[in-house]
Amino acid sequence: MRDERLNSAAHDSLAEYRNRLAAEEYDRVERKRLGLAEQHSLHNSADARIRAWERAHHLRMPSDPSHAVLEVIASATQLTLAEVRDQQQIRAGQFRQSKG
Repeated sequence: MRDERLNSAAHDSLAEYRNRLAAEEYDRVERKRLGLAEQHSLHNSADARIRAWERAHHLRMPSDPSHAVLEVIASATQLTLAEVRDQQQIRAGQFRQSKG
């Protein structure tokens, strides 16, 4: 009788573990989906789309206007390269204002 209870408890723990893993995976996938939607949304400004890209990749947009990753950002956010560079200039201006 004791072995049956142990097996039942172990089975319940394993089932709970699997359910928790499945829920965590669902949450991860949903966060990624929402992040991608935020990057592409035409309802979001260029700044918001670039910030969504930065959050998704844990990176900051480089300040170098010839940096190769700018094309990646433009593609991922569905912005033009000129729009991404405009955001760089806006940020650079804001940085200079905060320093001065």
